[in-house]
Amino acid sequence: MSKGTETRNRIITKAAPLFNRKGYDGCSMQDIVEAVGLEKGSLYGHFPNKEALAVAAFAYAWSETCSARMTNMDTVTNAIEKLKIHVANAVSRPSFAGGCPMLNTITDNDDGNPVLKKMAREALKEWRFFLQSVLKDGQGKKEIRGEVDPEDVAALMISLLEGALALDRVDRRSGFLERAGKHLNSYLDTIAFQPHSRNPE
Repeated sequence: MSKGTETRNRIITKAAPLFNRKGYDGCSMQDIVEAVGLEKGSLYGHFPNKEALAVAAFAYAWSETCSARMTNMDTVTNAIEKLKIHVANAVSRPSFAGGCPMLNTITDNDDGNPVLKKMAREALKEWRFFLQSVLKDGQGKKEIRGEVDPEDVAALMISLLEGALALDRVDRRSGFLERAGKHLNSYLDTIAFQPHSRNPE
């Protein structure tokens, strides 16, 4: 890895938590200069403007978040178990510094930066499609009931997890995220495929 690439990556890793905590408008280039320990001219040598850096920072933050949420999903083959691990990761593994980057970016840029808003929408779509693919694969293997709508389940999972994440930031003692995780685990059991047992003659 070249020194320039190493410096660029260091800028991104330092900038990502700042943008995630403070938002696009609340985070200044001076904040990042101080966090990275570079001259402002050096910063602009790697990123032409604040938006370019914010885009790279979001991509990094979301990649780290996805990696954490998918940890150990490949250790099981059953779709229901995969989804339960995904839920457990979302509940128990620390969020990216400052909270979920997707939720923060959507909220921060609702009427703000259109480029970041579009990236957050794409991140949401990517997550939704990933969950749908796990569900469809489970249906193909007869692990999930055929009448279950993967799009509905994915939407429910994302809504509960992200909503609970947001509420926990307001009142962590109420345990919204933990409760959401327990509810989702119970719900996932209800969509598991159950072979019809034959009544004894």
